[in-house]
Amino acid sequence: MKNNLTFGLIICCCFIFIKCKTTTEKQTDNSSFKSGKKWLDTNSEHINAHGGGIMFHEGVYYWFGEHKTEGRGGNTTLFGVRCYSSTDLYHWKNEGIALQVVENLDSEITKGAVIERPKVVFNKKTGKYVMWFHLELKGQGYNAARTGVAISDSPTGPFKYIKSFRPNAGTWPMNFKEAWKIEPDNSPLKWWTPEWYTYIKEGGFVRRDFESGQMSRDMTVFVDDDEKAYHIHSSEDNLTLHISELTDDYLDFTDKWITLAPAGHNEAPAIFKDEDTYYMITSGCTGWDPNEARSFKAKSIWGPWESLGNPSIGKDAELTFNSQSTYILPVEGKEHAFIFMADRWTPTNPIDGTYVWLPIEINQGKPVIKWYEKWDLNFFNK
Repeated sequence: MKNNLTFGLIICCCFIFIKCKTTTEKQTDNSSFKSGKKWLDTNSEHINAHGGGIMFHEGVYYWFGEHKTEGRGGNTTLFGVRCYSSTDLYHWKNEGIALQVVENLDSEITKGAVIERPKVVFNKKTGKYVMWFHLELKGQGYNAARTGVAISDSPTGPFKYIKSFRPNAGTWPMNFKEAWKIEPDNSPLKWWTPEWYTYIKEGGFVRRDFESGQMSRDMTVFVDDDEKAYHIHSSEDNLTLHISELTDDYLDFTDKWITLAPAGHNEAPAIFKDEDTYYMITSGCTGWDPNEARSFKAKSIWGPWESLGNPSIGKDAELTFNSQSTYILPVEGKEHAFIFMADRWTPTNPIDGTYVWLPIEINQGKPVIKWYEKWDLNFFNK
């Protein structure tokens, strides 16, 4: 009996040891970036922060993203915006829901609305954390095309929802010609014709939405060296990008804005600045399906912006390695070190979406993205 008991204890201890070792391996095997693979947090659960962005503050990176759920309805927002924290970019701690949707059907962020591409920035003047995101109202599909803003005293939340709206109502873009402010007598109605493209490039949809405010869908927020912040979003039925200056408290828009690549059909904007040059990477508009990325550069945030073509090179470059841009992350403490962050969407089961993180190189004045099966931050020590 004693021998049997001893044997049983040994087996039990071995099982516990193996289980603990396996769990530890799951939690600590994050010493490099493996794009497209499931990325586990410190609780050994797949990171659920899609379409996200990262804020660095006081030695910590905070990753904010869409909390997806299972099934075809998983792209509606049933929980809110989730936050993770890390000090090394490899290991991420789940900090919970930073902005929570509510049960109140009268709220713009009621459960079942669509909250996408959340970006959080810290305002040094006010000491507040400000979150901007693309908001679609419940039951309206993608017709609302609004931008929403929330605020918090803590980087991990809870964030308090303030409002949503279509920006720049009653204000012309700074790069808009006077002649374009008057609607032509014979506006073309048939889409995708040469005449229609000209109509869009000469402000047809800007005029259309002048009074009600411009559409705002895929978006990001960029804080420049002088602490000025800019809201960059896909507008005009995803045909044209808009760059808008935010107020000093980052909670609203000023009257300063421009159009970028009118009729170019760009979405998923991601921006970074290297030395004195601004770079932007976007995608085309093919729904949840991947497509060929585009890139631009300018010496001023207000342009002129130069088109540089596809920044991806190598196998699957024409599909941006089966992903879509969401954010470009400057690596703290390293010069000329930027990470291209992208999503691999799985619309039939959104919670299974994975992430593509790749280093960006600047080659002859152009951003270049190559595929690496596995890489780490030592890449930037070259």
